[in-house]
Amino acid sequence: MRELVITVQEAGQRLDRYLSRVLPKASSGFLHKMIRKKNIKLNGEKAAGSERLQKGDRIQIYFSEETMEKFGAGRTAGKGISPAVRPGKPDSGHKGLRDQVKLLYQDEDVLILHKPAGMLTQKARPGDDSLNDYLLDYWREEIMKGREVSCVFRPSVANRLDRNTSGIVLCGITVKGLQSLSFLLKNRALEKYYLCIVRGEVTGSRKLRGYLKKDSRDNMVKVYSRPVPNAAPIETWYRSVDHNERASLLKVRLITGKSHQIRAHLASAGYPLLGDAKYGDPEANRHLVRAGLGCQQLHSSELVIPEECGKEAGSLRGLHIKDKVPGGFMRALELYGLELKEEE
Repeated sequence: MRELVITVQEAGQRLDRYLSRVLPKASSGFLHKMIRKKNIKLNGEKAAGSERLQKGDRIQIYFSEETMEKFGAGRTAGKGISPAVRPGKPDSGHKGLRDQVKLLYQDEDVLILHKPAGMLTQKARPGDDSLNDYLLDYWREEIMKGREVSCVFRPSVANRLDRNTSGIVLCGITVKGLQSLSFLLKNRALEKYYLCIVRGEVTGSRKLRGYLKKDSRDNMVKVYSRPVPNAAPIETWYRSVDHNERASLLKVRLITGKSHQIRAHLASAGYPLLGDAKYGDPEANRHLVRAGLGCQQLHSSELVIPEECGKEAGSLRGLHIKDKVPGGFMRALELYGLELKEEE
C-alpha cells in the first residue's frame, strides 16, 4: 500500500483527476473501478472520485509495487513527493532574457510576470528556454526553497504571448490558482489591454469585428469581414493615444483572445504593427531594423479583474496590474515622434 498526502499546491482538484496524474498509464475506467472496490480510499474511507481534495488529505492506494510502476507512478510517487523538474541551466543568450523577467504580482496561488520580447512563453522544442521554465526555477528556488514538492503538480503559465510580444503573463502556482485563472480566461471575465505602434495616422476609437481563420502550415492567420468555414468571430477595441502622419500609438483591448489577433486584425484594417514580420509593412520594418529595433512594437500593458467577476476568481477580484513599456518600445516612440501619456 502507498499513501499520498495532498500538499497545498495540489488542493482543489478532484480525486479522480489527481489519480490520473499519479497513475498516467491507468485508464479512467480502471481507476473508478478501483475506487468502487475500495482498492483506492480517501482518508481511509470509500470514495466516489469526485471529491475535491484538501490540504492534508490522505489517499491510500492498495496496489503492489509492480502495479504502481506499470501505471507510471514511479517509486517516488508513493511518498507524495518528487524533485522538481529542472529545465536546465540557460545558455548565455537565454540568461540575458531571464534577467529581464520581472515579478509584477504574487500571492499564495498566482504569480504575474513580465515577459520580455524575444522569450517564448512555453517551449517550442526540447532545447528551448521559456518563461514557463523560468517559472519552474523561480517556484523551486524562491517559493519552495528546498522543501519537498508535489510529484504530480507543476506551476504553469495560464496565457501566452507571442515570442516577440512583451508584457503581462499569468501563472498558477497551485491547482486553485490555475483553476481561478482558467475560469477568468475562459469566461472573458478579465480585461487585457495592450499598447502598440502602427503605421499610419489613426484617430479616435473603434471596435473592430471580423472572423479569424488560422493556417497551421505557416503559423499565420487571416481575417475576414464575413463568416467563412472554420473561422472564429473576433472583436478588438482600440483607442488612439497619440498620432501623426507616420505612425500612431494605440491602446488596444482584446475582447476575444485568438492567436495573432491584434496583429492580424489591425493589419486587415490598414494599420499594421511596426516591426511585425508576418503582417506588417516591409519598408516600415526595415526602418526600425536600421534603428536597432527589430521586434514588433506590441506590449501587454494592463490587466483588470473586476470586483463583480465571481467567487471563482477568489482573491484576484479587483486586481489592477500595469506593466511599464520596455526600453525598446520607448525608443520606437521617440523614433516616430509619439508620446505615451501619463494616464496610460
